[in-house]
Amino acid sequence: MNLNFLKKPILIVIAAIAAVGGGSYYIGYQTGIKNPETLIVKGITNIGDDDVQVDFGIFWEAWKKLKEFHIKGNELADKDFVYGAINGLAGSFKDPNTIFLRADTGDAKKFEEDISGSFGGIGAEIGLQDEQLIIVAPLKKSPTERAGLKSKDKIFKIDDFDTTGIAVNEAVKKIRGPIGTKVVLNILRDTWSSPRDFSLTREEIVVPTLDWEIVENNLIYIKLHSFNEKAPLAFYDAALSAFVNRAQGMILDLRNNPGGFLEVAINLSGWFLNKGELVVTEDFRSDPDRVFRANGNSAFKALPLVILVNQGSASASEILAGALRDRRGIKLVGEKTFGKGTVQELQGLRDGSKLKITVANWILPSGQVIEKNGLPPDYEIKMIDEDIKAGRDPQLQ
Repeated sequence: MNLNFLKKPILIVIAAIAAVGGGSYYIGYQTGIKNPETLIVKGITNIGDDDVQVDFGIFWEAWKKLKEFHIKGNELADKDFVYGAINGLAGSFKDPNTIFLRADTGDAKKFEEDISGSFGGIGAEIGLQDEQLIIVAPLKKSPTERAGLKSKDKIFKIDDFDTTGIAVNEAVKKIRGPIGTKVVLNILRDTWSSPRDFSLTREEIVVPTLDWEIVENNLIYIKLHSFNEKAPLAFYDAALSAFVNRAQGMILDLRNNPGGFLEVAINLSGWFLNKGELVVTEDFRSDPDRVFRANGNSAFKALPLVILVNQGSASASEILAGALRDRRGIKLVGEKTFGKGTVQELQGLRDGSKLKITVANWILPSGQVIEKNGLPPDYEIKMIDEDIKAGRDPQLQ
């Protein structure tokens, strides 16, 4: 919306008979004739003059009635009303990935900390699936991993707070806290008959990037934890080790990797695909599709490869794994991936707040839509609780 910048606050007198645009004007006019009322809203600036086809008088009626009748109506600042309205705009899509991040509450800053890779908390990527708060993936050596929590575990309560209907950014704020303090998560796993409480101590969390080692039969095992900004250089170092050790094959472990930057997935695909091969397509609502192709050295295009995935493999992990399976027939071993296949853009607002907006779907070379579908493995091997307790890894074996 094109908003007019006004230097001074203005006093607006809005009649309930007023509506904006065409047929909406007539409907609003008829309603106002029956129930005439004048609403006075003070301190509002930057009112747009776009031709919005909606009766905006209803909004101001709701504003007035909430202020007048709610038991805390005189406690909330006008700014909170405005921000609440923006939250409602973002939430109207029923899309958990489209959210409003306020500047004054620290939401926008927390999101930037997540991207930078260092923050305080319990070390878990969380999300919403079917409107239920869940763990997407525990981070390596984090309190979440040490407690034995797994991808797809449902979070029913955070301390004594019921998570029904909670937004992800609100859940993050409740889970985080001062280092050394505890938070209790009430968890239900599909194989359990009832929820269980887990007490986790908050720590300084640094998102790991990559580990590697040469294993039996002269294979290089690469565990990629995150598609963060450090991943391309870390993978380059591992690749050099593969060449020095004359590795005969590679195991690429993307389990519990919740994703990261699309550009990193495209960068890494260039090691395995011929230059110019299709990796993924961004399918926008109205703009032309954006096509991403491999643009690397293709150094591993003939190297035998297998990829490990599980329910915690999401987003960029699914793009890389899906592209290599579609283009090279690479086999996936483990469990079905998470199914996070939409594109979000971060749009800044003038007060420092941000909107994270879903703008496109990711489409694999085969035409498969990742979102809500995930990637079924070619060889399904489940990890059960007994394996974890005994330190066994049947998927890797």
